[in-house]
Amino acid sequence: MTTLSFSQRRLWFLNQLDGPSAIYNIPTALRLSGTLDREALTAALADVITRHETLRTVLADGLEGPRQVVLDATDEAAAPVLTVVDTDEAGLAAALEEAARYTFDLLGEIPIRCTLFELAPDDHVLLVLLHHVAGDGWSVPVLVRDLLGAYAARRAGRAPGWPELPVQYSDFTVWQQELLGSEDDPDSVISRQLSYWRETLADLPEELGLPTDRPRPATATHRGDTLPLTVPADVHARLVELARENRASLFMVVQAALATLLSKLSGSTDVPIGTPIAGRTDAALDDLVGFFVNTLVLRADLSGTPTFRELLARVRDADLHAYEHQDVPFERLVEVLNPPRAMARHPLFQTLLTWNDNDQRQARTAAAELPGLTVRGHNAETRTARFDLSFTVEERQTRTGAPDGLSGALNYSTDLFDRSTAESFVERFTRVLAAVAAAPDAPIARVDLLSGNERHEVLERANATARDVPSATVPELFAARAAATPDAPALAFGEETVSYGELNARANRLAHWLIERGARPESLVAVALPRSVDLMVALLAVLKSGAGYVPVDPEFPQDRIAYILQDAAPVLSLTADVLAAADLTGCSADDPQVAGRSGDTTAYVIYTSGSTGRPKGVTVTQAALVNFLTAMQDRFALTEYDRLVAVTTVGFDIAGLELFLPLLHGAQVVLAPREVVRDPAALLALVRESGARLMQATPSLWQALAEAGGVPAGLRVLVGGEALPASLARTLAEGGRTVTNLYGPTETTVWSTAADITDEVTIGGPIANTRLYVLDAGLRPVPVGVAGELYIAGAGLARGYHRRPALTSERFVADPYGPAGTRMYRTGDLVRRTASGELEYLGRTDFQVKVRGFRIELGEIETVIADHPDLARAAVVVREDSPGDQRIVAY
Repeated sequence: MTTLSFSQRRLWFLNQLDGPSAIYNIPTALRLSGTLDREALTAALADVITRHETLRTVLADGLEGPRQVVLDATDEAAAPVLTVVDTDEAGLAAALEEAARYTFDLLGEIPIRCTLFELAPDDHVLLVLLHHVAGDGWSVPVLVRDLLGAYAARRAGRAPGWPELPVQYSDFTVWQQELLGSEDDPDSVISRQLSYWRETLADLPEELGLPTDRPRPATATHRGDTLPLTVPADVHARLVELARENRASLFMVVQAALATLLSKLSGSTDVPIGTPIAGRTDAALDDLVGFFVNTLVLRADLSGTPTFRELLARVRDADLHAYEHQDVPFERLVEVLNPPRAMARHPLFQTLLTWNDNDQRQARTAAAELPGLTVRGHNAETRTARFDLSFTVEERQTRTGAPDGLSGALNYSTDLFDRSTAESFVERFTRVLAAVAAAPDAPIARVDLLSGNERHEVLERANATARDVPSATVPELFAARAAATPDAPALAFGEETVSYGELNARANRLAHWLIERGARPESLVAVALPRSVDLMVALLAVLKSGAGYVPVDPEFPQDRIAYILQDAAPVLSLTADVLAAADLTGCSADDPQVAGRSGDTTAYVIYTSGSTGRPKGVTVTQAALVNFLTAMQDRFALTEYDRLVAVTTVGFDIAGLELFLPLLHGAQVVLAPREVVRDPAALLALVRESGARLMQATPSLWQALAEAGGVPAGLRVLVGGEALPASLARTLAEGGRTVTNLYGPTETTVWSTAADITDEVTIGGPIANTRLYVLDAGLRPVPVGVAGELYIAGAGLARGYHRRPALTSERFVADPYGPAGTRMYRTGDLVRRTASGELEYLGRTDFQVKVRGFRIELGEIETVIADHPDLARAAVVVREDSPGDQRIVAY
């Protein structure tokens, strides 16, 4: 009995933890055509098991821990069993899969078994199933070579004439521990190499945020599937040349390309990839079947804006250093680094890249020398997956040794990915390889993952929102409506109801008064009035004068009000005192004729909270406001029979929908007093008594209404301003209510997207004359399902920030996908496009936190937690109660 190697210890531990599993099976299938001697085959199996001790080794658990026990070759438990199964071509694949998924009992069963499938007397498939505890990928050609050689010898009536193996696997186990030395010795190999890996893998991301079709389960099922991968010969030849030019291996080139793909799919510039390394550092191990392979974590740094050639240089240097420290067993590395563990995630990396350079020549030679039998490989799969993604690549060469293409496979976890998603990964990987082969000196940010059809889908078809919009301004449209229905009720506030004709006349008188005091196009008038009929009159009057209004909620903190007034520099501020003192008796009730008023003039400047402290004013034009209101009417189709309860403070730009949309279409605005808005029960009563058909509010207010007695049946729900929790969406939609989720920054005129919520909560697609782009850091469109930053272009774009040209040019940038000279707004919001084409809001790009090397969107966690049926609200923060011990805490 000898101790287990480090690699065997991990498999023993996993076997103890999870029980027997097929995920560590190594199936090899051979198609045997011709006359097969079963007795010779059985004898050959016995010869191979006798030659390689590891094939007749079982594990034993004792007081001193697990041990490997080598059975005597004559022991009955070491005797090979050749199971014969009759089948046909139609049932072969399923029969092979079933046999390949056999679960070994490592504590009492030798780690090899063979099944012979007979399709006809002269047609068989032999499945040799090896457990990873006794072998690895490099062992397979050795095993096949020895098995076929022994079969040829037994067929000739003799024993195989092999030279004795210089060492056995148990010798390697002892030698490995002697080589590594003690971790208590700072000068030992293992101590020095562990020190290197601690530094190299510090702050390693726990997980790359790849686009999955399902959330990661609590415990992995290890179910998987496999897809083929091919790269054409011309790309292969250029990759070989690129490797030579940069003194790198072809594996390093492929690894750098895979890191580029994973970076673009995840948004991370820190990309760890696992790779197996043979671990046969002595020639005496070359002819031995055993578990020698080790796993290295190769970390690629894609930060900055490197070209592919520069990235390849980084990868080459990192790989060479890793190879110099390859002796530390991966299992021990995991124990020492002790990364955060999860039952559903492989530690340190989740994507594996295997370069299949096994020497198959001796196995092929042995196969060619078999008398009366033709041997060729046959596919056999276990339908399991140890990693999220596992790429296997090997070179093909012509008879003259020229590059003939790359071939391989992608094994993927079906816990996470659909087949179509895995197929897209393969397609994008080959596209990246072709791109970097063609232009290695271009920045990797320019590598495009999308096909032509995909680009057209996300840039053109998804943004096909063109629509004609009235050229008139808001005051002109309101005046036309007032002329058409002067006696219809326009505005209700408390006990007061004002008709369209009266509201228009009052606004006209005040507009003339404002014009006399300097209000004109491109001037500003501050409106600092409490919620009242006068507030609505004042807003319309300012617009009629040609000026833009600056809404100021009188309940804002005084220092904020003072800053807004100082920064906006209005020609006049309309307060309750100013209005009370204004003499309008001589002012006309007719619409003022204002020269220079057009769609390009300022409609309002509204101040939003800035991330740097001071509020910033956003300048919105008349044309942008009319486009928005037209798009909202397309969706909500208000008529003279509708009433909308307005609850939002005028200092929040979404109030523009509540105040202006009804007035352009003959509907009635029910202006809720401030004290009613703050009392959910009173607000519900107002909604019911007014007969309102629709109302807009933030999720917080809708939640309060739901808790206060329920949203009235038949009320159309407009929700926006915050992320909409799925649980609240379900509550609001009860009873068949229509729930519309709206999204948009102030800088793109109130709302830019809309979605009618049915099942999944999304922010939907673009409104009229709006274009939405989901872009990566290089401003390239990202594939469906991949997170990116949302950029908005189109008719709703604000002019910019009032008196802040530098900030305007920073956030309103040139639109590379729109007509020449157009701009797009960088929202700072992280979104992804779903398979149905709608956008899913993920959080702010600048609200990310990094905990133990993992970048996290706290808002996304809040959304998930708040979805619990017993919770109404949640807040998530990062706490560090002890130095260096960061914890994510939910309240």
